[in-house]
Amino acid sequence: MSVTIVAGGFWGDEGKGKVCAYLAVTDRPAVIARAGVGPNAGHTFEFEGRKYIMRQVPCGFVYPQARLLIGPGVLVNPDVTLREIEVAGAADRVGIDAKCTVIEPEHIEADKGSAHLSQTVGTTATGCGPANEARTARRARLARDFPALQPYLADVAGEVNDAINHGLSVLVEGTQGFGLSLYHGDYPFVTSKDTTASTFCADVGIGPTRVTDVILILKAYASRVGQGPFPTELPIEEVARRGWEEFGAVTGRRRRIGEFDFAFARRSAMLNGATQLAITNLDRRFPEVLGITRRDELPAEVQIFLARVAEEIGVPVTLISTGPKIEHMIDER
Repeated sequence: MSVTIVAGGFWGDEGKGKVCAYLAVTDRPAVIARAGVGPNAGHTFEFEGRKYIMRQVPCGFVYPQARLLIGPGVLVNPDVTLREIEVAGAADRVGIDAKCTVIEPEHIEADKGSAHLSQTVGTTATGCGPANEARTARRARLARDFPALQPYLADVAGEVNDAINHGLSVLVEGTQGFGLSLYHGDYPFVTSKDTTASTFCADVGIGPTRVTDVILILKAYASRVGQGPFPTELPIEEVARRGWEEFGAVTGRRRRIGEFDFAFARRSAMLNGATQLAITNLDRRFPEVLGITRRDELPAEVQIFLARVAEEIGVPVTLISTGPKIEHMIDER
């Protein structure tokens, strides 16, 4: 039995989707639960020749025996969720907690219409902030109030804890990144709730004493979308020269790119209680490592970089992504 939380260590876009899909097919957890904010986060990965961008359904759907859950702390857009259930071919495996807040058209319009949110903060305009505001004011409607969601309603906390009690493994897929936490991030340039492992536990109904591991995902370089401080940011010209250009999975906006931030990663690991680190996009920083699956085959300069990451953060690097496909992974857990 194990309970593993996956969390982002920078400002999102760290590759959580690829790591969660890999953990699903490798570890075969009985339950995979989505935590985090809602459909403002798109998790991208490639599997069996197809590219997926999942905003609500856990990326672990690629393991066909897993029960797929969306915890009560997660905002649900019914249109997005129902479409992804169809894409995943997982109608018989998905459970949406009856207490999930539902994003309605008025929330999306409020998001788009707010100069503060859309321009100053730079949100994704998916309605998440206004929906969370409505929940806090106790006037939001919940999943149990929508007929289209009735076939999928579930008691997520009950299911997750039953699985743990029966000695089964659980994987929790968090969203966004530490730097976007409402409490610990670069306020006001943050998302509408906390985005650390502690809150991911609450999102799906797991007590903190039941967690086995927290895997913190860090890119081999840093990126963020929208406004806010970015100490290691590089000029656009330098980003292009290095071949590190990226665009957001949900908004399509150009991501701001910077060097790996060791000080930021240290604080992120501390506040997430990280027990393991996963380094992603290593092939973007070091193109020669593409597809390598053994650590001893990595070039010396790459070994030095990974050793420095583990030493300065104080957490072992156990997963290393060397390419976009699920099988492009070095696993030293």
